[in-house]
Amino acid sequence: MAPADFLQLDRQLCFALHAASRAMTQAYQPVLAPLGLTYPQYLVMLVLWEDDGVAVKDLGARLHLDSGTLTPLLKRLASQGLVTRTRDADDERVVRIALTAAGRALRRRAVDVPRQMLCHMALDLPELARLRAQLTDLGDRLRGAASQEQVR
Repeated sequence: MAPADFLQLDRQLCFALHAASRAMTQAYQPVLAPLGLTYPQYLVMLVLWEDDGVAVKDLGARLHLDSGTLTPLLKRLASQGLVTRTRDADDERVVRIALTAAGRALRRRAVDVPRQMLCHMALDLPELARLRAQLTDLGDRLRGAASQEQVR
């Protein structure tokens, strides 16, 4: 294969991941619409259902989102009555995000979302586990390579 062939769009892993990510986000839209959530809001809620009262900084680290992206998302969730944003009593620089009763109740309505998406993706559980592991590993490698570049 000639070096120029590697510059074809359809040969790019980055494009395949980009296209799959967009397709995944679009596939979630009709599943999340009855919950009143967008896909990024759903990701925030998943973290909060695991770890209620998390600091914004930790939430951003967990989701790999910067505060410029996360803050408007959290404001919308707060305006929907799903979360509260409060300053930490010990360190007022820290903003904590906590679920409201409505946010906790939404979890019961969201419990079927993963099953619906699994059916939509037409993957069996072992395929899903392998794909998730490969993508997680790729992300870890890329973040590791980026942090090594920063050190240099």
